[in-house]
Amino acid sequence: MLKENYEEVQKKITEACKRAGRNREEVTLIAVSKTKPVEMLSEIYDLGERNFGENKVQELTEKEEVLPKDIHWHMIGHLQRNKVKYIAGKVALIHSVDSLRLAKTISEEAVKHNCEIPILIEVNVAGEESKFGVSVEETLPLIEEIAKLPAIHVEGLMTIAPYVEDPEENRPVFRKLKELSVDIAAKNINNVRMAILSMGMTGDYEVAVEEGATLVRVGTGIFGERDYSKR
Repeated sequence: MLKENYEEVQKKITEACKRAGRNREEVTLIAVSKTKPVEMLSEIYDLGERNFGENKVQELTEKEEVLPKDIHWHMIGHLQRNKVKYIAGKVALIHSVDSLRLAKTISEEAVKHNCEIPILIEVNVAGEESKFGVSVEETLPLIEEIAKLPAIHVEGLMTIAPYVEDPEENRPVFRKLKELSVDIAAKNINNVRMAILSMGMTGDYEVAVEEGATLVRVGTGIFGERDYSKR
């Protein structure tokens, strides 16, 4: 079942790229493996997947220890400052930076661990009170401050769109994030690239791809529904 799910997601990404006139190579799938056992991750790994996303630091570090070392781990969940030290040097990308205080901690830990840490700024495009992320208006001023910090690099933006029945409803959200990234890129800020747009999840990743996503975060579409009772 996992193989069929995985191949179906890859196929849909390819088709969305075609509709948008994009190269398939522009979009990377992240298999969101939170709450899923190592055996399931290994099965997806054996199909060629190397990008896995986790929401919790402890789960990420436990899996990172036992799974192959060529996996790129993505921290996609809300990150507390006191947990940063556990993932410094272990993550390929932190998607969820939404404050200068968090960025400063990441920078300090990167220096301590003698590594560079790429990050994305989480933008709450839809302005949902239940979601983390900075407002569209706050994004540029925050990036300008983070850009001054050592050993941390802003690579782009991330958003979690609202939960909707019809994915088309999120098209304006994705479009807005893309426009914001273009505006920020035009500022040519040192230590800032807008190469990555992390947007789109199981319910709406095809629309996100059509609107310019370079990373899509798919969990349920690959692994099935999550079982939170095991946590």
